[in-house]
Amino acid sequence: MARVTLHLTDDDAAALAGEAGEAGALAMRIVTGLAETMGATRLLSIEGAHIDSCLYHGRSGIDFAERLVDGDARVSVPTTLNVSSLDLLHPDLYKGPETEAAASRRLMQLYEAMGCEPTWTCAPYQLATRPGFGQHIAWAESNAIVFANSVLGARTHRYGDFIDICAAITGRAPAAGLHLDEHRRGDVLFRLRGVSDALLDHDVLAPVLGYLIGTEVEDHVPVIDGLPSPTPEHRLKALGSAAASSGAVGMFHVVGVTPEAATLTDALGGRPPDRTVDVGPEDLRRARDALTTAATDDRPLGAVSLGTPHYSVAEFARLVELLGDRRIDPGVACFVNTARAVLHEISLRGWVDRLESAGVQIVTDTCTYITPVMGEIHGYALTDSAKWAHYAPGNLGIDVAFGSVDDCVESAVAGRLVRQDALWR
Repeated sequence: MARVTLHLTDDDAAALAGEAGEAGALAMRIVTGLAETMGATRLLSIEGAHIDSCLYHGRSGIDFAERLVDGDARVSVPTTLNVSSLDLLHPDLYKGPETEAAASRRLMQLYEAMGCEPTWTCAPYQLATRPGFGQHIAWAESNAIVFANSVLGARTHRYGDFIDICAAITGRAPAAGLHLDEHRRGDVLFRLRGVSDALLDHDVLAPVLGYLIGTEVEDHVPVIDGLPSPTPEHRLKALGSAAASSGAVGMFHVVGVTPEAATLTDALGGRPPDRTVDVGPEDLRRARDALTTAATDDRPLGAVSLGTPHYSVAEFARLVELLGDRRIDPGVACFVNTARAVLHEISLRGWVDRLESAGVQIVTDTCTYITPVMGEIHGYALTDSAKWAHYAPGNLGIDVAFGSVDDCVESAVAGRLVRQDALWR
């Protein structure tokens, strides 16, 4: 296979030569190295970035960020920050080693020093300003990537740690992958067959369907035919985050719902699908059951965790409605993860006081499956998030049960598992 030549603009070449400083040269070396690996012939300009490198995983992350800061690195495009390893608004929740807390705080400070916005959310698409259709961006965090591509119609490849901040500094990204039309067409068609209207109109379908799709397609672009139009954004968020967890999905299409899928022909780019998968009630039940690792018959319910990805205002509205004037059972620890911006909005609506008085702990800046916030749980944890159910057993060493938000609320109040099994028949 012939080697593809990467052509740089004069400004790219100048940055690579160090004319923008040592940190700029380092960032451009990394971006151009990635571009060559991806077979790109050019770089393109981005209009924003979202950084996952601010989440502390070890000393290497601090070393890299310090090298950039010492080289006077500054982001050149609006840049938001993903969850960190600490909840700075509720510091008493942290139950890990103080040395790791200090390292996490240092890493957060370094990214702020480079001009990044301290948003600390895995759902930057819920902020007041978000990318528009067709805009090129460089986003990390798997659920944010798939939402930006699929629901907003913005364009980003799957960027990981260190690449994300380098793209933000240079304002450039490889013209490759999901930035290009030819890689955005769907190639695996999922057709919903025999699914009840009740399940089609329930929030719980989206994470289960997404989890099933991710296990089937890996990094292909799935097309889903049969979901209601319109489908609310929080359901599309849950679908995408689940597919990006069980697989490596960076984009999906929902026929008649998402912006590049007005018709099935549009979603498939005018070509027949490489493969068609019919999804029925039994397939969905199997996917739902795969998200539960706990033996729920003989173990107590110890915790409920909601909001992975971060809960939106609409999701809080549903939670408040379901809870009513009831309280969480004292034997169940109940957590909801969200962003600072959403916390501010629901506080103005009076919901924070209502939830906290009922026994709900709101967590910001981070998420309970990556940070030691929950403490020791006596029993298993229940969640409405396929992503949380997928990662928490390995990250936290706890058993997990999956259910709808209705199940989670009723179980938290009752102090035992309560499920709406009739919905899945």
